[in-house]
Amino acid sequence: MKQAKISKTQAEKVALTKVSNGTIQSGEIEREHGKLVWSFDIAATHTKNVTEVQVDAKSGKIISVKTETPVDQAKEAAADQLKK
Repeated sequence: MKQAKISKTQAEKVALTKVSNGTIQSGEIEREHGKLVWSFDIAATHTKNVTEVQVDAKSGKIISVKTETPVDQAKEAAADQLKK
């Protein structure tokens, strides 16, 4: 967390530029593929899909945007439970 140069609030603003009228459901800082990233799940109106946006915690640049269907979300939740 101390290595992050971009605050969670700053990263949220950047992430929300990718999903118009989106609402952040969850957000966390994590290390992914050797990079420290802010990862946000953003819900958009009129869809059950969630857009996962990852923002580089050092530069503030978007490094990944991925749409997850409800089936994808369930698989990810099950995999997370197995890790615990």
